[in-house]
Amino acid sequence: MRAFYIIANSEKEECQKLSYEIAEFLTSQGKHCVIRRQEEEEALHSQLVTDEIEGILVLGGDGTLLRAARELADRRIPFLGINLGHLGYLAEIEQQNVQAALEKLIADEYTVEERMMLSGKVYVDGVCVERDMALNDIVINRFGHLRVVDYKVYVNGMYLNSFTADGLIVSTPTGSTGYSLSAGGPIVSPTASMLMLTPICPHTLNSRSIVFSGDDHIRIKIGERRGDSDEACVTFDGDTCVQLKTGDYVEIQKSTEVTRIMKINQVSFLEVLRNKLSRR
Repeated sequence: MRAFYIIANSEKEECQKLSYEIAEFLTSQGKHCVIRRQEEEEALHSQLVTDEIEGILVLGGDGTLLRAARELADRRIPFLGINLGHLGYLAEIEQQNVQAALEKLIADEYTVEERMMLSGKVYVDGVCVERDMALNDIVINRFGHLRVVDYKVYVNGMYLNSFTADGLIVSTPTGSTGYSLSAGGPIVSPTASMLMLTPICPHTLNSRSIVFSGDDHIRIKIGERRGDSDEACVTFDGDTCVQLKTGDYVEIQKSTEVTRIMKINQVSFLEVLRNKLSRR
């Protein structure tokens, strides 16, 4: 690997400092390196990530990598996450192991793992007002009044069920260790191809997560309760909040794009999971 693009969490000073240290090391090895500087807008990604870029280094936590994956999904360039956050399921490399990881990248001693993404369309008053992607999850949650909302779920055009809950999470296998896990959803191997539907604080005693094929299409419509209009908000990986009301809906399916994650250490998903879950 000869050319790199570095994205650092602009809110963390240590990320900015480390990005310059990495660039200095790569340059000393005769490699090309571009840094997205703190003051530069994310819109400049398309200009800064030229065709010669072979790898993207993301400094921060999983949130930083999630944003980068969405912004650059169409470029199909692999990412390496360097963890300066907390859990770091996506960010494989810890700060003390950065130079060793860079040396492996330079020597092409790595593998690439493809992760499925979600594609979502938001319809307000029957008109598509937003299209976006997510690597972790698409979440529809209550908005405004602190009361549960009625969500009507359709799968491949067929009515499945209504969930009275705070919200619903549709997650990828990568996102199964995120918000979905906190809401009681299953943990799924990140290389699988499936969608998980998990209610958030359902107003029932027997509501459980449902796992669907990666080929299924899910529609979630905001229902009506007792003649009142409900309000909700849909987010993509925690960003791009779009407000919904009764009758509006979101269509979710597997995206044609994937996120490519570079793997330096040949560590199994089970070992990573065990290490992360054992942290206090």
